[in-house]
Amino acid sequence: MKKKSFKCAIIWFLIFVIFTALVKFIDIADIGPEGSIVGFAKLNGFVRDLTNTSDLWYKITQICGYMGLLIAACFALAGVMQLIKGKSLYKVDYRIAAMGVYYVIVLAFYAAFMFVVINFRPVIMEGEGLESSYPSSHTMLALTVVYAFMIFCGYFKKSKYKLLLNVICYLFMAITVFGRILSGVHWFTDIRGGVLLSVAIINTYEPLCSAAEALWAKHKA
Repeated sequence: MKKKSFKCAIIWFLIFVIFTALVKFIDIADIGPEGSIVGFAKLNGFVRDLTNTSDLWYKITQICGYMGLLIAACFALAGVMQLIKGKSLYKVDYRIAAMGVYYVIVLAFYAAFMFVVINFRPVIMEGEGLESSYPSSHTMLALTVVYAFMIFCGYFKKSKYKLLLNVICYLFMAITVFGRILSGVHWFTDIRGGVLLSVAIINTYEPLCSAAEALWAKHKA
């Protein structure tokens, strides 16, 4: 396979960091619940007032999130089964092993932004108080898992179903992103930040596969 580097991932991570800094310090105003501070207040307030909230879109995006978790669980199960059967990490398909490291990166960012608060949600969910909402972890999980799934499938021989699969995956990601905006449970910049972070993480998967392939080949030599 063609070797990939982490250069694109680093560039996109830097873009995400710059955008996050802008969200934290540009056009700050207390337009959130309980007077919580929000960056890009005019833009975020305009989108919030335009879309309001939608239980339907919230439920649809929740389902998309569960489907993404199901895909991740299938890869994890496949990796564990190959490990048990082969009794060695090197008996696991290197692309699946790389996927495991990839998921660790995703979960690390998911956990980190539970404690690093940039924005709080524009609404208070039932039974909850103020919740950190930047970046949209739901968006990040859906995009990173589904796009990596597309890349993984692309490593194999072309199939007459490949185009259909890609269309379904892109539609799934579009529904998640726009549906999350329409649901009203995130600020617009939460979604934008989630997309930028997702692109950065996505660009780590192919380099991870290249590194794993080289390591697996070295072990067999």
